[in-house]
Amino acid sequence: MIDIQNQKDSRNIDIEKVGVKNIKYPLIVLDRARGTQPVGASINMYVNLPRHFKGTHMSRFVEVLNEFQGQISIKTFQGILEKIRHKLHAQSAHMEIEFPYFIEKTAPVSKAKSLMQYRCLFAGENSAEKADFLVGVTVPVTTVCPCSREISKFGAHNQRGIVTVKVRFHKFFWIEDIIKTVEESASSEVYSLVKRTDEKYLTEKAYQNPKFVEDIVRGVAVKLNEDDNFTWYSIEAENFESIHNHSAYAYLEKG
Repeated sequence: MIDIQNQKDSRNIDIEKVGVKNIKYPLIVLDRARGTQPVGASINMYVNLPRHFKGTHMSRFVEVLNEFQGQISIKTFQGILEKIRHKLHAQSAHMEIEFPYFIEKTAPVSKAKSLMQYRCLFAGENSAEKADFLVGVTVPVTTVCPCSREISKFGAHNQRGIVTVKVRFHKFFWIEDIIKTVEESASSEVYSLVKRTDEKYLTEKAYQNPKFVEDIVRGVAVKLNEDDNFTWYSIEAENFESIHNHSAYAYLEKG
C-alpha cells in the first residue's frame, strides 16, 4: 500500500511537534498511603517532523504506549520517548501525561474523611542532545484578601484558588509533599467534606491568615528553595475573585 506520510513535501517547512492528543489510558501511580493508585490518564505524544516528510505515522504512538502497558512511570518515561523517537525516525519526542490523584483527607474538627482530587502532570522531552522531565501538581486552596480585611469594619472577601507547581529534580519525591507545601502557603486548605464545626474552624483560620496570590507563590518558593533536590520550578497562583469579574494571578520561576 502507498505510504503517503513518507512522501516528500515541497514546502520546505519543519514542524516542531506533530502527534496525537488526549489518549485516554489507565495508569498505576505510587501512593504514599496505600502503595499504589489506579488512575485514568490523558496522554499527549509528539515528535518533530523534518521538512522533507509529508506526515508522521500516528498509529505508532499508540503502538509504543501499548508496549509499555502497566509499566508507564517516571522510571520508564524516557525509555518510552526513546522508543517513539527511533520508531518514527525523529530527532525529538515529547510526552505529557495528566491524571487525577486522590488523597484521603480528614476534616480538622469533625474528623470526617473524604477523598480530595488533585491534578498531576508528567511531561518530558527526549532527543540526542537532552532528556528533560518534570512533574506538576495543581492544588485548590482558599485565600482571604489582606487588603479587604484591613479596610473593612467586619468580614473580608475570600475565594477559592488554584496553585500549580512544576518541578525538575534530582531524586524521587512524593507528590503529597508538594501538595502540603502549597496548602501551608495558602490562607487555608480545601476539603471535599466538612461539617459545620469544620466550616467555622476553616473560615476563622483563613481570616487570621490572609494571602495575596503574590504571598502564595513566594511562600511556596521559600519552601522549595530549602530543598536542593529541586533544580528548577515554576509556581502559578490564580484566585477566582469573589467580588471582581476577573481572576488575580501571580507566576514565578526558578532556573
